[in-house]
Amino acid sequence: MILRGKAHKFGDHINTDYIISSKYKYKTSSIEEMAKYMFEDIDPKFASKAQPGDLIVAGSNFGCGSSRETAPRVLKAAGIACVVANSFSRIFFRNAINIGLPLIICRTDSISPNEILEVDLEAGTVKRDNNEILKGQSLPKVMVRIIQDGGLKNHILKHGGYVLD
Repeated sequence: MILRGKAHKFGDHINTDYIISSKYKYKTSSIEEMAKYMFEDIDPKFASKAQPGDLIVAGSNFGCGSSRETAPRVLKAAGIACVVANSFSRIFFRNAINIGLPLIICRTDSISPNEILEVDLEAGTVKRDNNEILKGQSLPKVMVRIIQDGGLKNHILKHGGYVLD
């Protein structure tokens, strides 16, 4: 699965409340409405700058904090194609796969904001504008398939159960 998009770069320890402030979790149940406010506490204009197909690039421990699925769901609803980070909180990683949000663990230090990246989930690579290829961790085939199917629920409904290959 190959994804291509513009990088929006963030630092380390981006917690779920930075992705979507908890004040919006109680004002609306619409994920699409919440997506209008993603990363508001870091960059109030971010949601208006992000375009469907764009990528989030971050440092270590992306998605730390709350275990709610709201944060990855907001990113997916906004059309974020993939999150590339040095590392993810375990629960964010699991929630992202479960809802079908692609992500990859890769060293991001050399990636510049607004750079166009090409991510290959199965190969575990990120190709930069300058054609440098960053080697990250490939996702197991079953996770790529779950993402392609739109998340774990859709995967199980589509295949009548959990399919490993």
